[in-house]
Amino acid sequence: MDKELRIIVSGGGTGGHIFPAVSIANAIKAKRPDAQILFVGAQGRMEMQRVPAAGYEIIGLPVRGFIRPLWSPRNIGVALDFLKSKRMVRKTIKEFKPDVAVGVGGYASGATLDAASAMGIPCLIQEQNSYAGVTNKMLAKKASKICVAYDGMERFFPADKIIKTGNPVRQALLETTVSREEAIKSFGLDPSKKTILLVGGSLGARTVNESVLQHLDIVENSGVQFIWQTGKYYSAAIAENMKDHKALPMLKVMDFISDMGAAYKAADLVISRAGASSISEFCLIGKPVILVPSPNVAEDHQTKNAMALVNKDAALYIKDADAPDTLLETAVKTVKDSELLSQLATNIKELGKPASADIIADEGLKLAGK
Repeated sequence: MDKELRIIVSGGGTGGHIFPAVSIANAIKAKRPDAQILFVGAQGRMEMQRVPAAGYEIIGLPVRGFIRPLWSPRNIGVALDFLKSKRMVRKTIKEFKPDVAVGVGGYASGATLDAASAMGIPCLIQEQNSYAGVTNKMLAKKASKICVAYDGMERFFPADKIIKTGNPVRQALLETTVSREEAIKSFGLDPSKKTILLVGGSLGARTVNESVLQHLDIVENSGVQFIWQTGKYYSAAIAENMKDHKALPMLKVMDFISDMGAAYKAADLVISRAGASSISEFCLIGKPVILVPSPNVAEDHQTKNAMALVNKDAALYIKDADAPDTLLETAVKTVKDSELLSQLATNIKELGKPASADIIADEGLKLAGK
């Protein structure tokens, strides 16, 4: 075995950045159990809990995003935090001595890979979206390899650095062994009925939640059943909203679903935001989906992600502004159309790229030269 391999993985902010980062780290560990992997994240963000839960050490930087408009006086503090973060990263790199740095987007990866490349550490970046994020566009010149999930990314990055790998996904989703019937029963629902799963993402569930709350009559009279992940942030308000409503046995309300593998297996149709990680999961498991892109994201990248599927008849799409009026009605109609469900499942499955984490891990190991 070559001498010890040391790798820094950086990024986070949302589940969409964290899950791929952990998947890549797991793939590296599977290939090289001797590898020492250190995560670098942003203080106060989701990665500070999720990464240790996955078994990895993480260092938190006081880094945050610039406030719009850019000339806001508050950005002076943001810039100072970025400089402080770079100093912290340089110290970490000197002590940890990584062979390669991997960035998956998010505030922390900007400071980390900027410092790593300046110190001569080879860098790999992974861009999940069809429209490249600001951090990764900024880092592109400094990266040795750029792993992407969509065609046409040479609009943003040097073509000779790009490798199309797809997005890594949560391994547990692919390894679920429960049957559809067992999965539905685990949610206390009826296996003989069509089932719709509603997930709004870790931070963006408001519109999906409103779409349900405004149409509980459709839920009740639809003849189908629903698994509804509200998000922890909204759960108390939704419980308050529904406490005077009569019981709806066909609606399973949960603030967070820990076993998404079972939830996807139970669902005949999913309603979801159009984050890159979620889309990659639907492609790999071949799940029919109605996408409701979040409007509160940089460069409207979720709409661009959604349209990449819609243009190949691999998903349905409803605008955020239209969702409260039309989403539930469209979903019920779709889930009862077996031919449409079958067509969506076939087309989306063709876009899946398995083994993404393995391919990215291999590229990282090549750069490390060990």
